Amino acid sequence: MDDQTHKAHRPALSGAKAEKKSKAKGKDKQHGFNEKAFAPKSGRRADRQGRRKVERDQTRLHVPLVNRTPEDQPPPVIIAIVGPPGVGKTTLLKSLVRRHTKQTVNHVQGPVTVVSGKKKRITFLECNNDLNSMIDVAKIADLVLLMIDGSYGFEMETFEFLNILQSHGFPKVIGVLTHLDLIKKAATLRSTKKALKKRFWTEIYQGAKLFYLSGVLNGRYPDTEILNLSRFISVMKFRPLVFRNTHPYLLADRLEDLTPREEIRASGGKCDRTVTLYGYLHGTNLHPSTKVHIPGVGDLDLKGVSLLGDPCPLPDAESEKRRKLSEKRKLLVHAPMSDIGGVVYDKDAVYINVSGSFTRGNSDVLQGEGERMVMDLHDVGTTLEDVISHSQIKLFGSSSKPLAVAGPSSISNQPPVDEESEDDEEDEDDEEDEDDDEDEDNDEDEDIGDSGSEDEDAGFESEFESDDDLESNDSNAEISLQSGDKGRLHRRDVHRSARGLSEFERQGGEAEYAESDSDLGDDDLEDTALRIGNRPLFEDEATVDITSENDDEEEEEDSGSDGEIPRWKSDLGAKASIAFDRLSRQGKRKDWTKLIYMTSSSPEDIVQDSRSLPTLQNSRLTHADDFFTEVVSPLAVETDEISDTTKVPLRAEDLQEWEDDAVLDSIRNLFITGDSTQTQEDDGADAPGESDVEADESSNKTSADTLAAKKEALKRKFDEQYDDPESVKLDFYEDKKEQMARQLEVNRQEFEGIDEETRVLIEGIRPGSYVRVELANVPCEMIENFDPSYPIVVGGLLPSEERFGYTQVRIKRHRWYAKTLKTNDPLIFSLGWRRFQTIPIYSLDDHSIRMRMLKYTPEHMHCYATFYGPVAPPNTGFCAFNTLSNSSPGFRVSATGVVLDIDRSTKIVKKLKLTGVPYKVFKNTVFVKDMFSSALEVAKFEGANIRTVSGIRGQVKKALAKPDGAFRATFEDKVLMSDIIFLRAWYSIQPRKYYNSVTSLLSQERQWPAMRLTGQVRRDEGLHVPTDVNSTYKPIERSARRFNTLKVPKKLQAALPYASKPRSVKAQSRQTYLQKRAVVLEPEEKKAVALLQQMRALRKDKVVRRKEKQEQRRAVHRQKVEKEEATRNEKDKEKRKEHMRAAGRKEKRENDIGSDRSSKRRKT
Repeated sequence: MDDQTHKAHRPALSGAKAEKKSKAKGKDKQHGFNEKAFAPKSGRRADRQGRRKVERDQTRLHVPLVNRTPEDQPPPVIIAIVGPPGVGKTTLLKSLVRRHTKQTVNHVQGPVTVVSGKKKRITFLECNNDLNSMIDVAKIADLVLLMIDGSYGFEMETFEFLNILQSHGFPKVIGVLTHLDLIKKAATLRSTKKALKKRFWTEIYQGAKLFYLSGVLNGRYPDTEILNLSRFISVMKFRPLVFRNTHPYLLADRLEDLTPREEIRASGGKCDRTVTLYGYLHGTNLHPSTKVHIPGVGDLDLKGVSLLGDPCPLPDAESEKRRKLSEKRKLLVHAPMSDIGGVVYDKDAVYINVSGSFTRGNSDVLQGEGERMVMDLHDVGTTLEDVISHSQIKLFGSSSKPLAVAGPSSISNQPPVDEESEDDEEDEDDEEDEDDDEDEDNDEDEDIGDSGSEDEDAGFESEFESDDDLESNDSNAEISLQSGDKGRLHRRDVHRSARGLSEFERQGGEAEYAESDSDLGDDDLEDTALRIGNRPLFEDEATVDITSENDDEEEEEDSGSDGEIPRWKSDLGAKASIAFDRLSRQGKRKDWTKLIYMTSSSPEDIVQDSRSLPTLQNSRLTHADDFFTEVVSPLAVETDEISDTTKVPLRAEDLQEWEDDAVLDSIRNLFITGDSTQTQEDDGADAPGESDVEADESSNKTSADTLAAKKEALKRKFDEQYDDPESVKLDFYEDKKEQMARQLEVNRQEFEGIDEETRVLIEGIRPGSYVRVELANVPCEMIENFDPSYPIVVGGLLPSEERFGYTQVRIKRHRWYAKTLKTNDPLIFSLGWRRFQTIPIYSLDDHSIRMRMLKYTPEHMHCYATFYGPVAPPNTGFCAFNTLSNSSPGFRVSATGVVLDIDRSTKIVKKLKLTGVPYKVFKNTVFVKDMFSSALEVAKFEGANIRTVSGIRGQVKKALAKPDGAFRATFEDKVLMSDIIFLRAWYSIQPRKYYNSVTSLLSQERQWPAMRLTGQVRRDEGLHVPTDVNSTYKPIERSARRFNTLKVPKKLQAALPYASKPRSVKAQSRQTYLQKRAVVLEPEEKKAVALLQQMRALRKDKVVRRKEKQEQRRAVHRQKVEKEEATRNEKDKEKRKEHMRAAGRKEKRENDIGSDRSSKRRKT
């Protein structure tokens, strides 16, 4: 007993007991709570707390937006996993898929959609390290898992992606730190987490969520950490973004090429393709007439949009009830491009993964239907055309000859067929017909015996046909020949009746014959039952032979002679009555919406079809798959057909009563132009009949009730405003939310009673639906270079976005981009769904007078840019790049901005200086040349202001006769002949019409060749810059200018004071005595002068040598001093380091002591 271990007590966290304890605990706290004890001591602090609370509540509010996502079937939430290479994106995706689906994914490609809750699905998407992919993912992601290598830190790709997110709406971001297991020290790990969290909060917002993944176990992250991350994701709410809330878009999870193989073979693979894309629709409703854009491909037209069944449906009560016990733990996952589910879709094939070991020809191992189907596909040896040419099919048992097939091989070339084999084929065909009825009526299967296993095995392949894939049709046909198949296992339920035949066809006219089974309309049975166009054509047969009851009896006798009654002949009466009732119901109801909008037939054909009536007295209507006929009288057929027409038969006597004015006056108040004030008594008195009186009374009663309800609402509103006017003044936020809720409720009620097909025709396909989009004229490079690791986004364009024009934006060069942006340099814009290259012109608003062109973007401030390209709505964000190459070093985001205006009429002007020189100078008038080339240009600039380089201002007056372009100008002072005269003007410019769409998905290396600058082309090609003779620098030779002396008139000199009078001293014209005398030295004086010159030369030489020696000594001394100074600096540096170490240790000691004291104080 002493060794026994007892389980620790675990208190209940939920249930009745836990709720009882929590209520009791709350009562104790409430009983002892004193409000006055927690009141602030200072009134100023109380005021600050109140203002802080109000500010916090206001920051929680935001501009309300209409959420267009349907609540019943919302589209999957797109979660993008983004990060640099080698950070663990694939491992995280596998771990999250494993968490939601209990399945292990080996190879992940493309989107992976899983069901994460009762009303929520998630699409995981891994973003590769490509700038084009990052731009596309930033436009569609609802949540971004930003992965950061904790052992390395933030990388350049992370900051680039964050800047792209800011330009395109900025969805929610969660940070994920990985590779933390590489940091061994706990202190280093703690400081690293703190530093990365601070930097992450700086980029996102204060308090952004950051998860830590410690390590990898068995190829996945720890289950506990993945569980916490998935729980946090499951409770997140996503606010609709403005751009996505106005555009339909889908992320393609599957791609198929529907181009005929013969066309591809004939063109060598270089023909435009017809491509279908599959995916969930997001954003707004998608109309079939919408034009779409695929980033990386270009603008495309929709050939067709169809609504498909949800491959990953949300669970409901009915689906959970139908699930088997073995499927309870199986969760849905949809990933066509990955290896989930055993099927992998490639660009030209579908790969089926057979689990376990598989050996062909091993008869001991039991093989399933799928394995047998694949093996039979391998044995195909003939084509479908040969199978059809050698086959003979009879539509009815009483037909004398088989159907004729138009093709290269005719029936006349076929080998003869025995009558017995024909009878066998007829019997087997009948069995196939009956098998299809068994599939539709499950209640009748219990009474009918099962057919032989041989027939089922033989007809299995014929059931697995697809109209979309021609090759599979061929292979299935070959399998049916080689395996001895003589017909279908299940017959298609095609109702052929004589009601739809025209009069000419009933009397024996020839009808058309469908070329294949798919043309007969397998998919739409109702349309096939009423279709007129496609009829079987019998060779050498003038009339359509409809079997009679006697023929059926003869067939029964023939088949009964074999000794075994066929399965299709059992319980014929019950089947005939059921089939006749179903066909008669179908004939009475016609969906006119389908006939008008969903068919290519003309209105005349539709009306003629509905009005065609049989004229035969004893016409036989064929029902129940052409095996049973029922004789209908002409009167019954006529009444049945009349119910299908839109025109009601009228009699002439019924129309005469509307000629009475009293009848017209009685219903006049029912129209807009009538008098609504008519009383009920007047209507009753004027009405000719009792039924009209009752109708008028009901209509008047309805209008009266509506008017009373309006008056009641107005009175209630007036009373509320009169009694308490403040109560009706709702907050702006609440008012907007209530207004949007009312509008959504009105929209929901408007479409509530409309069927799904009509609703699609009116408002388009709603978001959350799984659609199939068919695109025509797609470039062949998209299929040839298809890579599932690059996302394919199909974005719908608004009608205004389909046109091109000039767009003005506000732009700012990114502070991390090293180079300055220059006007007329190509720039790559990511605007809306598009990525394109264009040539912008930068400008600045010059005091609201003109838009002045800038040669370069300004530093640390916004400017305007105008470029030619596709139009985008105002307030649409964008980002710009100089290059999208992955090999370019540095930060690649060049600029960011927002769209301001479309087709702006304000002109951009640049400065223009025109220079000229004077050739005649008068007092204040100058004749100027070399500024203009003709008198017409002078006339355009008459009155313009001009000035000289020296600052003298003037004005253009009139043009001169000669020379051309010369003009007369006046100045405020006299101008010199050497002055240069210039005129400042503004020249209007317009951006170049250059648009180059980025087609990154059409290149094999994903390297899109953009337009290069001239310098880059010369650098790539190794070319030298051409030299221009006029651009080379030459030495400037300026001749000395001679100025005339200043001449002051004598009268002015006399009037000037003495200090201001010019002092002009004349040069002496005569030589002085000292200049005129001659000096002759004596011989002794000559010797003395020579001696002195020699002594001066020796002294000068001695001084020069002394200076050189002194300079050498100084150089040696200088080196010695520098060496000593360096040694002294090193010692001082070591002393400073030691001093700082001691100061740091002392400060740390003091901090530790302070923290210990504070912790002790907290404990006490």
